[in-house]
Amino acid sequence: MIPSDQLQFGPGLDVAVRCALGVGPVMRAENQDNYLLIDVDGKAAFLRDERPKRATVPGWPHGHARLAVLDGMGGHGHGREAAEAVVEGLLSMPACVTAAALALHLDALHAQLQRQFDSATPTGLRPGTTLTMLELIPGQDALLYHVGDSRLYEIRGRHATPLTVDHVPATAHAMAALIGEHAWRQQVYGEHQPQISQAFILGNSLANPALLADALFELTPINLPPWLRQLGDRRPLALRAGSIYLLATDGFWSCAKPEPWVAQWPRLVARCRSAGAVADALFAELANNPPPGLQPDNLTAIVLRVN
Repeated sequence: MIPSDQLQFGPGLDVAVRCALGVGPVMRAENQDNYLLIDVDGKAAFLRDERPKRATVPGWPHGHARLAVLDGMGGHGHGREAAEAVVEGLLSMPACVTAAALALHLDALHAQLQRQFDSATPTGLRPGTTLTMLELIPGQDALLYHVGDSRLYEIRGRHATPLTVDHVPATAHAMAALIGEHAWRQQVYGEHQPQISQAFILGNSLANPALLADALFELTPINLPPWLRQLGDRRPLALRAGSIYLLATDGFWSCAKPEPWVAQWPRLVARCRSAGAVADALFAELANNPPPGLQPDNLTAIVLRVN
């Protein structure tokens, strides 16, 4: 567990982060997840070499904040290093106040890191990492940026609602009208299918499943099917008072039947009065009463509670 009580995120916002190698008797050999918190004073928290680190970002504008979760792709090798490299890039990236500026900086970082890793591993598979992040801007809606199959959820009332679309083969099939809404939801939310179609640094096979392209492929209202059009990858997001926002890696729901487990979240956190208590409740449930078929995977979650 990583304390974040020394970080400040502005009036009405409470943030906590938890990260674990895994739960249960079988563990991964390495934690390839990562996270980044930058608070309103430029104080940052993240992982380096699997250990919590703190830093201060020089010149960070007061009142601005940044939250991100990352899940390095272990199957391609150097997953931890890929996630760490993106975190280092985010620490150096200026605060952004428009979705266009955020996308411009992140696309540039993606291309830079591709060149860096291609030079370092010319004969190996290019590594990759998911990236799901919120840019918190004083007086404005938050900005969402999403690549991969980590997710942002809103927990409100009795519902836990995903606010991002997984970059997986089922989504590519839905975009090509090869499957409909029911089949897509079953494959994405009702099953455990770890295959990914796009990752930061790696590139994408969403545009053409037969080809891994270098560029990232943004999901927008133009290319998403009607039932997903409101969930574009790069968009402003109004944070609602009374909601809990959860940015998490897929170890959090990689089990035989994810939907019943996710449906429990509102009940589990209903009496929690802080972001830290929400994170503790979810991690405790996973450790003490894991859903059937929970996979051995790293677990990372940032909780943002809006009062």
